[in-house]
Amino acid sequence: MYKIKTIALVAGIATMFTACNDNKVSFDASGSFEAEETIISSEATGTIKRLEIDEGQTLEAGQNIGYIDSLQLYLKKKQLEAQVVAILGKKPNISVQLSALQEQLKTAEKERTRVANLVKGDAATPKQLDDINAQIEVLKKQIEAQQSSLSISSDGLGKDVVPLQVQIEQLNDQLVKCNIINPTNGTVLAKYAETNEMTATGKPLYKIADLSNIILRAYITGNQLPQVKLNQKVKVLTDDGKGGFNETEGTIIWINSKSEFTPKTIQTKDERANMVYAIKVKVKNDGTYKVGMYGEISF
Repeated sequence: MYKIKTIALVAGIATMFTACNDNKVSFDASGSFEAEETIISSEATGTIKRLEIDEGQTLEAGQNIGYIDSLQLYLKKKQLEAQVVAILGKKPNISVQLSALQEQLKTAEKERTRVANLVKGDAATPKQLDDINAQIEVLKKQIEAQQSSLSISSDGLGKDVVPLQVQIEQLNDQLVKCNIINPTNGTVLAKYAETNEMTATGKPLYKIADLSNIILRAYITGNQLPQVKLNQKVKVLTDDGKGGFNETEGTIIWINSKSEFTPKTIQTKDERANMVYAIKVKVKNDGTYKVGMYGEISF
């Protein structure tokens, strides 16, 4: 009877250890999740009139989320446009200013035809014809000189307008940048500014990251280095909060070519002296994985 109880006890202990071993999950490296974060800064200076974002909010690329006061830029643009109109208003109307001389030329040419006919009929002298021809040549020279002077004046005023038009284009660009447009898909991680606050060019407004794909930065030893390669598929394990593990697939997208000391946030004090290599594993995220969460990989 005693032997039977002993055998049963040993069998139970063996079963218990076997169960414990079955629940134990081995892994080759560990690390924490991170995301490719982008800090979005202001492209204009002024008061923020609207900024419709909250931390944790998902934004789309090209989404208008606010604007910065642009009244002074708009008024400056109107001033420049008025200057352009004023300058262009000074341009001479060449055809109108030459019309008087051109009419004189037409009259002189008609008179030459009449005098030429009189000369043929001996009713006028050749000198009269020569005089009218000389008069026509003078009128042509006057028209040519006047046209050249008016063209130079008109071109000069046109060139005076060019710098103003460039300034207007610059203001148009600045006015566009007063609109706060989100440049990339992602989730707002941090918000640095609020409506009615003053901002300036280059001042951060918020931080965003695309969490649809998240990165697990893990560390491997030199002995493990030959076992990994770029685009290799690996198992990614994370705690499920119930004593077990969630498992998914990841892809190695980066392997550091230089070794470094094991980060103090992971491993023991003795192991921190070991040299390791950082790798990045890209994981498709359905919302389960968060920045800063720890994970393990197995390859």
